[in-house]
Amino acid sequence: MAEKWKGPLERLDDNRWVIPRTYKQGMRTDGIIYAGKDMIEAVLADQAPEQVTNVACLPGIVGRSMAMPDIHWGYGFPIGGVAAFDRAEGVISPGGVGFDINCGVRLVRTELSGDEVQPRLKELVNALFRDVPSGLGSEGRQVFSQRDLTKVLTEGARSLIKRGYGWKEDTTYLEEGGAMAGADPAEVSEKAMKRGREQVGTLGSGNHFLEVEVVEEIFHPDIARSFGLFEGQVVVMIHTGSRGFGHQVCTDSLRLMQSAMKKYGISVPDKQLACAPLSSDEGKAYFAAMACAANFAWANRQLITHRVRESFETVFGSSAEKLGMHILYDVAHNIAKLERHRVTGKELDVCVHRKGATRAFAAGHPALPEAYRAVGQPVLIPGDMGTGSYILVGTQRAMEETFGSTCHGAGRVLSRSQADKQSRGRDIVAELQEKGITVMAKSRSTLREEMTEAYKSVKAVVETVEQSGISLRVASTRPMGVVKG
Repeated sequence: MAEKWKGPLERLDDNRWVIPRTYKQGMRTDGIIYAGKDMIEAVLADQAPEQVTNVACLPGIVGRSMAMPDIHWGYGFPIGGVAAFDRAEGVISPGGVGFDINCGVRLVRTELSGDEVQPRLKELVNALFRDVPSGLGSEGRQVFSQRDLTKVLTEGARSLIKRGYGWKEDTTYLEEGGAMAGADPAEVSEKAMKRGREQVGTLGSGNHFLEVEVVEEIFHPDIARSFGLFEGQVVVMIHTGSRGFGHQVCTDSLRLMQSAMKKYGISVPDKQLACAPLSSDEGKAYFAAMACAANFAWANRQLITHRVRESFETVFGSSAEKLGMHILYDVAHNIAKLERHRVTGKELDVCVHRKGATRAFAAGHPALPEAYRAVGQPVLIPGDMGTGSYILVGTQRAMEETFGSTCHGAGRVLSRSQADKQSRGRDIVAELQEKGITVMAKSRSTLREEMTEAYKSVKAVVETVEQSGISLRVASTRPMGVVKG
């Protein structure tokens, strides 16, 4: 069992808790944890708060070291960690992005109702399971040549759309337009390239999923209308990332960063926070490789979107266009972004690390699609496969307080091994079926690891960020059918 964190914690209000910079030598700023008063004990159950303080020690940090309510122990940064670094004087750290670079979520709308889908749900889940490869080490239908993969790394989702895997409008509704600037395949190892050639269009394993959901409740009708959402509507949530390619990029970069710290005389409280000045050759090389992995992930979700549309066309005998299968939005969870924010009254160019956190820009931001500019950025928050998910919207307070960031999901309370051990002897498929949820998975052990009890309440997480004012609930969904790795 993990040791409980026993450091100082000052209650700012019902949903914010401060770790003062006086707690530990080397902290350059305070830490802040967003958690409801009923959640804070779970947050303190392991050493994730200590990771918040470690991040506060990194050179060039501006603002506070933050953690969202879905915080739990991670590599270097906690999952749920957010931190920004001065572009000229700060660092970039692979531990602040993670191994699954641009693990993220895409939501595809339909014009179908739950009542229309329910009679064909089993057939639909079977089709999705057949058409989208899933599971550990899963491989796609086609192997990409070196030339084609290079285009994926620089053009992201656009490279797939050019090949006929999507609609021209799709990139309008993807963060960064589905292609992050600054990507350079020359900074990617041959091993990473080899791992990526066969994995475009694959779901993977772990907490990655494809989920057919129905919109259950609308909280802000005007915003929901802008997002194209209505009660009873069927939507599809796609949750996956850069697969083995991104994992290899992170692994390679960590070795580079270890030597860079010695070169630049950087000392960190945890070797997992290995970093380099953003302006250094090593920092630039990591950013360029990370951008390649981010673009790989957007391309991956793009090809999966194409397969999902094909599955719906087969099952419902109508074109995806007629079924209204437009992308609502696509957000990254694990990424470092160059952005401009106001900090203590000054406009600063910063590198925002979001690890297990979601960008949540407010209305009026020029990075948003025109269709959403008047209301704010859609934020997609997946729950566990037995409960449901949420669509939120970014707020001005998030821009002022969290560098336009919010939570990314429910957040684990049990490790995968703990969940597997506690669920032995249970039939998770039957339990979900009793709730009216059809599930298919490559591995029964994955279902045990991803059981509902392994996660915090996504409802409590979402209520915390809403009460904190850093995002607002727009709609909630409940799962109908789930495909897991």
